[in-house]
Amino acid sequence: MACYAVGDLQGCLDPLQRLLDRLRFDPASDCLWLTGDLVNRGPQSLESLRFVRDLGASAVTVLGNHDLHLLSLHARGVAGTDKVDPTLVPVLRASDRDELLDWLTRRPLLHHDASLGYTLVHAGLPPRWNLATARRCAAEVEAMLAGDGGADFLRHMYGDKPDRWSSGLTGLARARFIVNALTRMRYCTPDGRLDLRAKGTPDQVAAPLKPWFEVHPPADQGLNVVFGHWSTLGRVAQRGAYGLDTGCVWGGSLTALRLDAAAEDPESWISEPCPMFRAPGGD
Repeated sequence: MACYAVGDLQGCLDPLQRLLDRLRFDPASDCLWLTGDLVNRGPQSLESLRFVRDLGASAVTVLGNHDLHLLSLHARGVAGTDKVDPTLVPVLRASDRDELLDWLTRRPLLHHDASLGYTLVHAGLPPRWNLATARRCAAEVEAMLAGDGGADFLRHMYGDKPDRWSSGLTGLARARFIVNALTRMRYCTPDGRLDLRAKGTPDQVAAPLKPWFEVHPPADQGLNVVFGHWSTLGRVAQRGAYGLDTGCVWGGSLTALRLDAAAEDPESWISEPCPMFRAPGGD
């Protein structure tokens, strides 16, 4: 059995299928981890959702910020092309929309596999969180999304505050910080304050901001964290942080890391070139 983690799809299903063919991926025996952002900006958001869902238990995907944006649009009843990226309109108008979005709503924000020794999130783990805190906080929001209050949270989740963790946070403020940390974070200050506006490479961003994995190296806690979300950064393998978003939708590549092999082995990393669908930029 092989287990692969793959970076952000953003509606680029054809490159994923080519990559899986190269890997000789067998859903009957292999497993696939996806870093989230299955949808938005690429040409096949609807098809990507259906494909990953139909893989069943052989696939694990965490929620990314674009996945949550789609769920928020649905919760707010926004489906018109004047307010929605055109690549999401087919999802919102699909005959199986409710079934697909119910499935998406129930995806985790964090997945941990002790036997493999890896933790999967979309963006990262913020300073002041250990694995137990991260799992507990992710589970809080997962339960909220799947429960009666999920639609209300999705309608009000946007905002950059609070930008620093406190165990005393409650209600919407607590849930918003958890979502921002796990699905939007790139940079933070040494004292753990999130900056959700900076998107460039580390050499373009002024001190005191640093990538979250430099402020909070996973290896210092005995962790290996697989993440996506950061296309301008590209592939990362640094102190237990493994970044897999290599800008597929922007004309980069779709990258896989074999998790049941040594990450230091170059043959554990496989990339599939992707045609540009959007001009480079964004997240």
